[in-house]
Amino acid sequence: MKVLIAGATGNTGARLVSELAERGHHPIALVRESSDTSVLPKATEQRLGDLTDLHDDVASDCEVVVFAAGSGGDTSAEMTDKVDRDGAIDLIDKAEKNGVRRFVMLSSVGTENPDPDSDLAHYLQAKHDADEHLKASDLEYAILRPVALTDDGPTGSVILGDEVDARGKAARGDVAVLLADAVEQDEWAGAVRLMQTDY
Repeated sequence: MKVLIAGATGNTGARLVSELAERGHHPIALVRESSDTSVLPKATEQRLGDLTDLHDDVASDCEVVVFAAGSGGDTSAEMTDKVDRDGAIDLIDKAEKNGVRRFVMLSSVGTENPDPDSDLAHYLQAKHDADEHLKASDLEYAILRPVALTDDGPTGSVILGDEVDARGKAARGDVAVLLADAVEQDEWAGAVRLMQTDY
């Protein structure tokens, strides 16, 4: 399948690009002019685009879109809104118009009911709004909500669902594998899953 990945040059996104390529899919990296594309496997197709200003045919010819982007932990509330909320919502709308079948969202634990007193309150609310917009769309959706991320590779040992400890950790390698599963597998259609690595 042709899979467009927003956030493809990020810590998790680059792992996902490699994982999809290894599974025989055709990952397409959505990149900005300033993106460090050296982290991508050689010969990865790139599509120029900025989540704050996407062109209408950004997801053309793609069967699946994955949103694995993020404004980063040190950015302003305004940039969080522009990327994590508005950018995601815009990509969802354009994916729908471009005839994409499935949209996979990398979200976060806590977005289902953002705690206004949390240090991450603004970020979680932005992710919440994007998740809700996706669920209300006509796209087949899959939403993965990991706990705090580590830079570890895949362990193959994960916990999904209500047993997840919100204070736990999730290896980016495991997240990438699960996002690839969500691209491929029918059982992910309409799923919203909490996730942690079973360290």
